[in-house]
Amino acid sequence: MIALIQRVQRAHVEVQGAVIGQIAAGLLALVAVQPEDGEQQVRRLLDRILGYRVFADSAGRMNLSLSETGGGLLLVSQFTLAADTRKGMRASFTAAAPPAQAEHLFRLLLEQARARHAPVASGRFGADMQVHLLNDGPVTFWLEAH
Repeated sequence: MIALIQRVQRAHVEVQGAVIGQIAAGLLALVAVQPEDGEQQVRRLLDRILGYRVFADSAGRMNLSLSETGGGLLLVSQFTLAADTRKGMRASFTAAAPPAQAEHLFRLLLEQARARHAPVASGRFGADMQVHLLNDGPVTFWLEAH
């Protein structure tokens, strides 16, 4: 599994003009599932998202995690993160999991995130979404769970 996490001051997701998920300060995580992923990768990725130190401590160093700050988490499925872009001028998506597997594991990630952290919001799997964010920093990291 792959997550592109961005520290945000606020973020929300719209589908057909309606806001379906929003957070105040916290992390926006764009998530892709790959064919070899399973429940172990879900647990590992969630551990990394919640525990990755991207927030400033009292000395101004990125030393605090989302779990420690209590900020919001917005999870958005994005299969294009798994694209192979090494050749040509068009991405190949063979490294992305089939939709049924990806949806199952994304929903599992969302359920486990809600069981371990609050607040947690999400986009809608497979929908055409508009993601709005105010990036803080900017601070952006690529996380993998293999």
